[in-house]
Amino acid sequence: MPQFSSQGIAIAYEVHGTGRPILLIHGFGSSGKVNWIDTGWVETLVDAGYQPITFDNRGHGASRKLYDAQLYFAHEMALDAQRLLAHLGIDRCPVIGYSMGARIAGFLALAHPEMVSCAVFGGMGLNLISGLEDSEEIISALTAESLDQVTGRTGRMFRIFADHNKADRAALAACMVNSREPMSETQVRAISVPVLVAVGSDDVMAGSAQALADLMPDAEAFTIERRDHMRATGDKQFKQAALAFLSRHMDL
Repeated sequence: MPQFSSQGIAIAYEVHGTGRPILLIHGFGSSGKVNWIDTGWVETLVDAGYQPITFDNRGHGASRKLYDAQLYFAHEMALDAQRLLAHLGIDRCPVIGYSMGARIAGFLALAHPEMVSCAVFGGMGLNLISGLEDSEEIISALTAESLDQVTGRTGRMFRIFADHNKADRAALAACMVNSREPMSETQVRAISVPVLVAVGSDDVMAGSAQALADLMPDAEAFTIERRDHMRATGDKQFKQAALAFLSRHMDL
């Protein structure tokens, strides 16, 4: 994978196809490949005429691993995304983020609305405003010597996911401390770009999609039926809703 330097931090990325650029930001513990290629998103978007750009957030995948929690605030990770677009010479494009990636996309849209034509927040509802309360459980799960020592449901889910992806668990533990940086309600209300908020009907981690959409001036909510946080990622309903939303905002 090619890499670029985001103020000294090596960020790995891939550009797929030759259509209209669209930036994809993956979730915690995942990677561009796991979140977007393996789930069929890249293929779907290429077939629809887009040029998906995937990248590995700092601490993830093939990007540089960092062990200082102060380097993982979501607003700082949003600067990696902004710098990647600048590195590629892209002035403005749609952005899709999932879970932590949606939080990052939110900070990107807030700080650089001129670069984001529209955004899709997947797996992230009203909990964008909360920092979420299970971070300590996840950190303990990631730093435990073995899965057998992890008893909490959420902790086990993230530990199994990290082990499956052969992730650097120490880097992820550092990332978990501040990557859930909450946005204030005032900040959310200031997101001016069109936004689709898509959350699984069985997702207990994201919070209400409609309640978040109601705070933004140009946002709509979509429920991914019969899907929880993990299984909603590559769901066909989600893809169809995102494509329809993107087509309505093609000329923005």
